[in-house]
Amino acid sequence: MRALRFAITTLVVLLVLSACVPIPTGQVKLRIGTQPWIGYGPWWIAKEKGLFAKHGLEVELVDFVQDTEVNAAFASGEMDAANLATHTAIKLFANGVDLRVVLLEDASYEADAILAGAEIQTIPDLRGKAVAYEEGSTSDLLLNYALAQHGMSLADIKPVPMPASDAGSALIAGQVEVAVTYEPYISAALAEKPEVHLLYTASERPGLISDVLVVSGKLATQNPDAVRRLLKVWDEAMAFYKSNPEEAKTIIANAVGSSMEELATAFDGVRFYDLNDNRTSLASDFAATIQDVANVSQSIGLIEAIPDLQAMVDGSFLR
Repeated sequence: MRALRFAITTLVVLLVLSACVPIPTGQVKLRIGTQPWIGYGPWWIAKEKGLFAKHGLEVELVDFVQDTEVNAAFASGEMDAANLATHTAIKLFANGVDLRVVLLEDASYEADAILAGAEIQTIPDLRGKAVAYEEGSTSDLLLNYALAQHGMSLADIKPVPMPASDAGSALIAGQVEVAVTYEPYISAALAEKPEVHLLYTASERPGLISDVLVVSGKLATQNPDAVRRLLKVWDEAMAFYKSNPEEAKTIIANAVGSSMEELATAFDGVRFYDLNDNRTSLASDFAATIQDVANVSQSIGLIEAIPDLQAMVDGSFLR
């Protein structure tokens, strides 16, 4: 009888415990839009090290060349999540795309820049010059901000729209006099032509050029656990980046199509944010920064009206 009672008690305890512990129901399939930018590097580390599968996720990282391509794919529902520049997330949200900003990934300091030849030493020197940049991208934001700081606008230069991946090459080839781009294209241009120099970088306004992970409103509401798992994956990838910097940077360099030699200084120009950083920044420091980004975006015509930024940023998945 005592044995029977013990067995029954044990069974009851096991049933109660099983009710409290979620049982994996198979891998969740997600598609994440990305681009060849080192700030998104932890996702490639996660893929290389099997971190997605570890957390029950089957993730396809879909690579795009231009901002407009990944924006369109996410807005149309083809992507469950996307890595976007902060100003791009604001623009999509302002245009009615149902999204949530759930993670601040990185901020660029020296990794977004305006490049020019020796004859151009100041922003006012850009008057009348042919400037290559990608419309709607971080390059667009940086260029307009730099011009505005000196009482200028796009009307004072000769805009030459093209992908950021081509802007540096166009400068080296002499097709334009100035290029606005980001890493790894900055390092490649500087190595190719010694007289090319950094005229203006994102460090002039810390936080202006930053990147976030956005998820669709559908994913956020229907499968919040998948979002939390994504954030855990990012955090573990960040931990690997910190403990194994050389291997981590090699993985990222291969993913963006560059060598470690080409990116020797590029990583120094980017700050990554782990989950602890996000718990501190996403609802406080970044709230002020994102407001500044929205103000600049509106002033240069990227958005007509500033949306409800508090509704766009959702830090609940960090808890």
